Amino acid sequence: MSRIHRPMTGRRAGTMSKIALMAWVAALCACTSPPPTPEPVVAQVIPAGYGRLWLYRAYEPGDTLARPYVRLNNAVVGISDPGGRFYRDVPPGRYQVTVDSVGHDVNQFATVDIASGQQAYVKVESSALWESDLNYRADTFYTRQMPPEAAAAELLGTGSRNFP
Repeated sequence: MSRIHRPMTGRRAGTMSKIALMAWVAALCACTSPPPTPEPVVAQVIPAGYGRLWLYRAYEPGDTLARPYVRLNNAVVGISDPGGRFYRDVPPGRYQVTVDSVGHDVNQFATVDIASGQQAYVKVESSALWESDLNYRADTFYTRQMPPEAAAAELLGTGSRNFP
């Protein structure tokens, strides 16, 4: 007795198509590599005749996600990202470290003196409540020079393995 071959229809055909599709996707995924992870900031040797200024901003839940420019003596040197950090090698001297800010306050920004071979650390902070009311919120940013131990502890707590 011979069996009559009937094409699959309905629910069984849909199940087989889904299984074939999943097998194809799994095979495709096995051939690709995962996306690259972002590289941590790795500090190089400070060039002769320069000092190093580290700038960082901790990420706090509920903090503003604004990304203002960071300036040294009014020249833009980077962007302050929540949880971000970077450094600039600068000639010895005095630097006013400011961040673009809608709100303005007294003693808002740090002035840092850097000698040749020295490292200094400046933290960017924000206060969403400085200039705000029920209908308006202004991002007010501050810069604070931090002791090396405090800066390293804060940054190591946020996952930076290569911060000096």
